[in-house]
Amino acid sequence: MNSTRDIDALIQMMAKLPGLGPRSARRAVLHLIRKRELQLTPLADLMQTVAATARECLNCGNVGTTDICDICEAEKRANGMLCVVEDVADLWAMERAGVFKGRYHVLGGTLSALDQVGPEQLRIPKLIDRVEGEGITEVILAVNATVDGLTTAHYIADQLEGRVTLTSLAQGVPIGGELDYLDDGTISAALSARKAL
Repeated sequence: MNSTRDIDALIQMMAKLPGLGPRSARRAVLHLIRKRELQLTPLADLMQTVAATARECLNCGNVGTTDICDICEAEKRANGMLCVVEDVADLWAMERAGVFKGRYHVLGGTLSALDQVGPEQLRIPKLIDRVEGEGITEVILAVNATVDGLTTAHYIADQLEGRVTLTSLAQGVPIGGELDYLDDGTISAALSARKAL
């Protein structure tokens, strides 16, 4: 009989999380066991609560504990601006920056012929419905600058052409970035998007 079977199973489950490999998972589990009362038990309780209450916002695709998230409920954010992101992590990153005061739309991924992901597998039809029904005047395409992200942005732009103002996030050299450390694609995008001083 294996006396560490449950602990080993927990380590294996933790190792499946993004950013954690087997060694990091082992360290995390050992830490949690040592701090059982202060961290492991409250963590287990919170995980049960979140498992029971977490849901996707029916409007934008954000994650919360109600059918319509706080961002979609906030009247002050109904300013006609809609920021389109690939997934919830991107939405949370934008919110963390604290500079966008409109509403969001989470696509749930990107178009990919290779993975057989078309517009119907994403929330693109819902996006078009929102633009038509919510008085949206500007759609900001904040998708990643990957081949699939850019393909998705072009598809959405074609679908919404003439209905709203379409913009995208600027791309190029980050603040504090040194040219020597940047990849060719970033330098190319920065040069293409240059502006007058």
